[in-house]
Amino acid sequence: MSGADRHHGAHKRIAALMAEHGRTFADEAGITPRDEPEPLYRLLVLALLSSTRISARIAVAASRELSADGLTSPRAMAHATWQDIVRALGRAGYVRYDESTATALQKGARMLRDRWDGDLRGLREEAGRDPERIRTLLQEHPRIGPVGAAIFCRETQAVWPELRPAFDSRALAEAERLGLPRTPRGLARSVPDSELARLAAALVRSALANGPSHGGSRPGQGSTAGGPTFDQLYAEARERHVAGRSRMNKRELARALGH
Repeated sequence: MSGADRHHGAHKRIAALMAEHGRTFADEAGITPRDEPEPLYRLLVLALLSSTRISARIAVAASRELSADGLTSPRAMAHATWQDIVRALGRAGYVRYDESTATALQKGARMLRDRWDGDLRGLREEAGRDPERIRTLLQEHPRIGPVGAAIFCRETQAVWPELRPAFDSRALAEAERLGLPRTPRGLARSVPDSELARLAAALVRSALANGPSHGGSRPGQGSTAGGPTFDQLYAEARERHVAGRSRMNKRELARALGH
């Protein structure tokens, strides 16, 4: 096959990929990326929620629930009660990490409020608009590690051009599986800059649809015939105040609950 044929084939696969999966997670969460304090903070919260071992669907739902309760700024998050945050996460089914996530969101909100007056554009300027420095500063927020920082950059490249092209490891692995360019710059040559966030999200969605989910259940935590799922067991354990539940696997939860 000639180089021209391979190039044409890659473009056809990308077009099909974008048609099927080309919706950003920000869009699904009801966030319109803009270089303004509120949408930037909501993107950071979405990145934090998405970086734990929980399904992308639940992470997006949790983001929407927090926004519905008005927790769309560091100031609002810092002033909310811990119980209010836990309840919002619980409504979305974000059950295993709700308590520790609520704590991280409150601590992080106070840090952002005190350090950059709640405006992530201050972080951007402190970083000198350097992508690596931006990623480093993001990780000063509790529970934002390399994965969370990569997710934030993947979604925020729509409004912070210096982050482009931002493709996290999951997106790059899926690109290789699909026979597409395997580097961020190679993928960036396939679409206009304005479509990079959509392409990155499409690759992640394709990976989630076609393989084990990074954010899904751990082995042994899914549904079993005639028995409750891990999330159902954990929710019951939380309601019954079972000590040490966050460290238990499905079998241990079932035993502790007498199932």
